[in-house]
Amino acid sequence: MLVLSRKLEEAIWIGDNIKIKIMGIEKGAVKLGIEAPSDITILRQELKDAVAHSNKQSSNTTEQLGDLQDFMRSFNK
Repeated sequence: MLVLSRKLEEAIWIGDNIKIKIMGIEKGAVKLGIEAPSDITILRQELKDAVAHSNKQSSNTTEQLGDLQDFMRSFNK
């Protein structure tokens, strides 16, 4: 992990097309401005974690449904 220090209004670049700029610092929170191509997805960590958790729950439900279908087929024989 690269760790950098930046002051208000300073920026860093990731590649040639992603710019992250320090927009403000208030009460221990840093406000970031991010300029990136529209095909780049930008998510806060907690949203990414929530989506991953939701996907895992959906996957478990699908597996359980498959098990139930197999169980039901055993009675139809």
